[in-house]
Amino acid sequence: MALLLPQEFQSYMQGNLGTAFQDFLEALEKTPPVSIRYNLKKNAHPAGEPIPWCTSGRYLKERPAFTLDPLLHGGAYYVQEASSMFLEQALQQTADLTQPLNVLDLCAAPGGKSTHLLSLLSTNSLLVSNEVIRSRAAVLSENIQKWGHSNVVVTNNDPVDFQRLPGFFDIILVDAPCSGEGLFRKEPEATSQWSEKNVELCSLRQQRILTDVWPALKPGGILIYSTCTYNEHENMENIERLHAQASMVSKELILPDSWGIETLRRGNCTGYQLYPHLLKGEGFFMSVMQKADGPTRILKSKDFLHYPSRSQSKEISNWIKEPEEQCLFQHFETVRMLPLDKKDELSLLLQNLHVVIAGTAVLEITRNKLIPDHALALSININKMNFPVLPLNPEQALTYLRKDTLNVSAADVGFALIEYEGIGLGWVNVLPNRLNNLYPAAWRIRMGSALQ
Repeated sequence: MALLLPQEFQSYMQGNLGTAFQDFLEALEKTPPVSIRYNLKKNAHPAGEPIPWCTSGRYLKERPAFTLDPLLHGGAYYVQEASSMFLEQALQQTADLTQPLNVLDLCAAPGGKSTHLLSLLSTNSLLVSNEVIRSRAAVLSENIQKWGHSNVVVTNNDPVDFQRLPGFFDIILVDAPCSGEGLFRKEPEATSQWSEKNVELCSLRQQRILTDVWPALKPGGILIYSTCTYNEHENMENIERLHAQASMVSKELILPDSWGIETLRRGNCTGYQLYPHLLKGEGFFMSVMQKADGPTRILKSKDFLHYPSRSQSKEISNWIKEPEEQCLFQHFETVRMLPLDKKDELSLLLQNLHVVIAGTAVLEITRNKLIPDHALALSININKMNFPVLPLNPEQALTYLRKDTLNVSAADVGFALIEYEGIGLGWVNVLPNRLNNLYPAAWRIRMGSALQ
C-alpha cells in the first residue's frame, strides 16, 4: 500500500528538494533499513554492514524477532535507527572525549542516544539522562540499566528545572520532540497526525526547550540540537533564533561526500540533514553549537550521601571490578555505585532534580544479608569471579526471560549469575530442591513461544 502523505507536506518537500523529490518519494516506498549499535564494553562482536558514521553501528540484512533474542535483553546491542547514530560525529569532532565531562541528554527516552553517549564518554564522565514524561522515564531507566554503565543518573524533570544548575554541563544534547516527518516510512500512522499547525506548535515547544536549558550549559560548552524531521521551522529557524538570542557559534563538521549527508547554511548557522533517498537511514537533522567563553560558576554542595558500613563496603568491593574507582553509597536498603570522581556532582543532582536512578544498584541489604541487584548482573563493572555462573542455551535463556521455572542443575546453594553467550541476564537463587527465578517481573518477555 502506497504511503499517504499530506498534500501540504508534499508541496513543501517538492519545493525544498526540486528534481530530487521523486527520488525521495520512491525511497519512502522501500522497506526501512534495519540497524543496531553494539555494546563494545560487553565484548559484543559486531557483524553486518558497517554504518559509516558510527563505529559500533551495523546494518542487518533483515529484521529478526529482537524480542526473542536474549542478547538484546542483556544489553549486548541496542536497536537504533542509523541516521540518529550521526550523533557520534558531533561528539568526536567537537569535544575531547578523554576528559571527565558532565553531559545532559535532555529528552532521552527510550534511551538510544543515551546509551550511545555512554559508549563514547570516558568512564569518569557523568551522563544525566532526562525524560520529562514519567512513564517514559521508566522505559529509559530499564534500557540504561541493560547497557550496564555506572556513570549515569536518570532524572524526570522539565527543561526549566536545569536552570538550578547554571553552567553545570559541558555538553547538552537536545533531541527535541518534533513533528516526526523523518519517520513517516517507519511509522506510517504518523502521517495522519501531521499538520502545518502541529509543525508550528512543535517549533514553539522546541524554542522553549532550548531557551530553558541554555543557562545550564557552561561557557565554552557544546549544545547539540537534533530532530527527526525535515522542515526549516523546526530545524534551521530554531538555530537562527537561538543564535540571535544567545552568545554562541555554529560548529562545522568534516564529512565525506560519500556519506550523502547534506550541509545546510543560513547566515552564521550550519545544520546537517539526512534524507532517506541519499543514504541508508531515515530523516534526521542535527546542528552543533558552542557557547561563548565566559566566567565559569562553581557550584558547591554538601555531601549528604549515606554509606554502607566499613565491613559491608569491604565485602561489597569483591562484587565489582576496580572498587577503588567507585563510590558506594546507600539509598534506603539499596547500595549503589557511581564513579568516585563524580560524587560531588551526584550530591548536586540529588538536591536539585528528581532522580529516578543514580549509578548502578549493586545489592540490597535485608536483615544484614546482601542480595545482588538485577542491575549488577547487567553491569560492565561486575566481578564475575565472585559468583557462580550458570550458562544457558537459547531455549533456557528464553525460559528465564519469561520468568518461568528453570530446570538447570547447579552445584552450590545461593545466588548464581545467569549468562547467555557470556552476557549476564540476571540472577537465580539456588535452593536445595529448586531454582528461584529472580528476573524482574516488569521486564519479562510476554511474546509466546509459538512466534519463535
